[in-house]
Amino acid sequence: MRKLLSSPVKMALSDAENASYQNSLKYITEISLNLIAVKVDNRPEDFLGWCKELIDVCRNRINMALLEEHQLPSLKKLEQVLVLGASVSQFKMARIAPWPIFTLFIEQQATLHALEERLALLDYIERIKVKPLKEMTEIERLAFAGKHTSQHCHTQYNFDVEWFASTKGAKVFHTLLAQQPESFDLALSHIPDTGDVTPKQYQQFVDSYKRIFNDYNVDKEAGEKAPLAAATRLLAMKRPDQFIALTNAKIDVFCQGLSIAKFNAFDFESYWQDMIGTLRTFAWWHQDAPEDERELKLWKVRAILVDLFMFADEDFAFTSNYLRIRDKKLNSVESSYKSGRRGRIKLTPEEVVDQALAEEGVPEYIQTKRDTILKQVKAGKSVEHVIGLMRAIFG
Repeated sequence: MRKLLSSPVKMALSDAENASYQNSLKYITEISLNLIAVKVDNRPEDFLGWCKELIDVCRNRINMALLEEHQLPSLKKLEQVLVLGASVSQFKMARIAPWPIFTLFIEQQATLHALEERLALLDYIERIKVKPLKEMTEIERLAFAGKHTSQHCHTQYNFDVEWFASTKGAKVFHTLLAQQPESFDLALSHIPDTGDVTPKQYQQFVDSYKRIFNDYNVDKEAGEKAPLAAATRLLAMKRPDQFIALTNAKIDVFCQGLSIAKFNAFDFESYWQDMIGTLRTFAWWHQDAPEDERELKLWKVRAILVDLFMFADEDFAFTSNYLRIRDKKLNSVESSYKSGRRGRIKLTPEEVVDQALAEEGVPEYIQTKRDTILKQVKAGKSVEHVIGLMRAIFG
């Protein structure tokens, strides 16, 4: 263990990696005797591998019974520093990788980062964004904006809408989005559907976006500023090839990983000048559209996929809201079956319709009538009655 703890000294570390290593030493000192008691056989020769090995030690192999209470915060902090260090090291690869290496890494991270679920989300967004926000249903708008709810029935939404950047904590943003969707449409209209976004177009978006919070926020005494993170979610959903989606918690990781100065959660200029400006220097971002179908799919969303360079462990993909809701429904049904009584799960009209349409044998022509069926169900008719009537009419 002693050799492992000191091995980064012999590595060619970047400035960000060295800063991460020096930071980790502060917490290693506090629990050094506990760490030395752990036997290690794997001694990676690269910083990323070093971080991963120590993360595993902190989570799974250190003897918690021998830790004193005052040492627990140091262990937790060390783990957080190592996770950040692993992300920083992986981002170093993103800065220098050509397109083949970029796609290889993305595919290698597919299971850990729930890549297929993320791509399903982006496919869904691609389908619904032909409509303006004001014409979307509430659950469509929430999916676009990054807030997962129980209304996102797992039979239709087989993905977590909060992948890349959750906005569930941005209460003022969601209040205004519900009240003034046409204002957000106006802001997004400045961003073209194709081609590189220009500084002028971005600034026009920012001005319109900030104006919404200035003109329509009734709780101005709270000093609510226009949040950058929620704006990046909207931008990245409209143009996943041009923008990186952020949360406030990710800003520090991305800034360190991309070797740019850290900016705050309201700094729209630094996001564009430093983060997006740096993104546009990467070789893989300048790759021409590939002919391979899979690569083309990744290329069309290449900017937002930078998210996959953040460190993720084997449990990360299972934090999906889609899986949580799906398994909760399945467990509820199973529990009701085992107890010998019928489950009484109150479903939303959307969930009732989506579950009915997901049943085997429902014709395609009926599946395309979802909005019509939903309207009738909301009016008080049973979904079985509506679908049965359609079968009788259309054959």
